[in-house]
Amino acid sequence: MSYRLELEFSGQDGGRIRDAWLGWDDLPILNTLRIGNQKRPCGLEHLNSSNFMTFLERPFVVEAFNTANRRIGLASYGASPDKAWNWQYGVFNMVQIQDTNDIVGDDAQMEIAGRLASTYWYDESSNGRGYAHFALAGTLAFPDGNTLLNQAVFQTTPEARTKSDWLDTGLIAGAESYRLFAVESVLNVGPLQVVGEWMNIQLQRDAASGSDIQLNGGYVALSYFLTGEHIPWDRRLGTIDRMEPFENFFCVRTCDGDVRSGLGAWQIALRLSRADFNDSDIQGGVGESLTLALNWYWNSHTRLQCNYIWGQIDGRRTTLTNNATPVVSGNYQVMGTRFMIDFQVLGGRLRVHPHIVRHGGA
Repeated sequence: MSYRLELEFSGQDGGRIRDAWLGWDDLPILNTLRIGNQKRPCGLEHLNSSNFMTFLERPFVVEAFNTANRRIGLASYGASPDKAWNWQYGVFNMVQIQDTNDIVGDDAQMEIAGRLASTYWYDESSNGRGYAHFALAGTLAFPDGNTLLNQAVFQTTPEARTKSDWLDTGLIAGAESYRLFAVESVLNVGPLQVVGEWMNIQLQRDAASGSDIQLNGGYVALSYFLTGEHIPWDRRLGTIDRMEPFENFFCVRTCDGDVRSGLGAWQIALRLSRADFNDSDIQGGVGESLTLALNWYWNSHTRLQCNYIWGQIDGRRTTLTNNATPVVSGNYQVMGTRFMIDFQVLGGRLRVHPHIVRHGGA
């Protein structure tokens, strides 16, 4: 058996539960089986650890369609012997517990989710400096569209930390079920990586609430290490892994009086992102953004991130204090930084990930 208790301490969010599960390993057919709070297998950017992300925040569509990602569930994880294929599938409750620590309601609001991925090229001779990945993921969910706990709501910030969500469908009344389909791809050649994802939701409502709706979005990202490193790949999970700089950042004076220093690793990146949350009477907004990133890795566990974001929101219906509901549009610019240190307390496998600075200013 295995287990994990992962907590996050952040001045902005307070302490939160992340992973909290028990597992059974090396099972026939089911491979690894885990029960508890764990990631739902949808969206590469959500399956990637936030400790390894190239950009400060995840793209519109990934964050909105899989908000907070982790849910109570029972899931199976497996990989082929040659690691060319991996898969995850399971049953989850749609209500998140990381803030409330409980689930209250008469409707179970369950979902079935799965992901099938292939690392169809992996350059063993260079220790994985070259690889290619492709995956398909899907969800069949059954929200209760007639209660205040309705989980048919899709909302997200403008790919930066803000007090409110800038794209927001609100609770979609009468939602009975929805199907989510996602496709993702990665190509890595040495210091260069190209990533893309597209996600689509088809949601069914009861006849009294309105017509069925469709929401979608995606992104394309390009990154490059100026110092020559590459982003490692975990073939068992189909996700990125921890990056190791060729040399750590340091500056010391030797006994002879000479100054020795290391540059660390430097990475630049660009991301184009779009999400369309408008259909029929649902007007959550259409978001588009361009993000430029500069990352300075001091070592494998410490880094400084800087992002500049230009974006626009169109066709968003919002509610004012006088209960008016105008449709608004606008553009924005954001400059954000983060200094991050992550560490592990190995005794008992308690993993603690503090984010020292986790804020973007607009």
